Amino acid sequence: MDNLTARQRSETMRRVHSADTTPELKLRRYLHRLGYRYRLHDPALPGKPDLVFVRRRKIIFVHGCFWHGHACRAGRNRPASNTGYWGAKLARNQARDQGHYRRLRALGWRVMIVWECQLGDLERVGRRVAAFLNDGG
Repeated sequence: MDNLTARQRSETMRRVHSADTTPELKLRRYLHRLGYRYRLHDPALPGKPDLVFVRRRKIIFVHGCFWHGHACRAGRNRPASNTGYWGAKLARNQARDQGHYRRLRALGWRVMIVWECQLGDLERVGRRVAAFLNDGG
């Protein structure tokens, strides 16, 4: 059962954005401090990736665990009401994401996903991203 009224829920959902999310901004600031430069949300690429490293031909998506179906606790959590809608909605998100990754790889891009829950240990994520960006592949 939802503990918010329909109007409150509508207002909450209206504030959810696809770009410049808190997890994305956290990673962007960290990578910028490390000296990495990138483009943001390139509309010419499938999925408008969050971070595009053009010369390296690499892309990073920063995904919210709930919205993109991560295997963590937040990603497994599902609303108790309107389950038919939410199950289908989240499955469509995952299918859409997979299509974007396939198309990007076909265009010669390497793709990395950083999950919202992983950003609690920013240094660890930073090491993973640095390895991804600097592996030469």
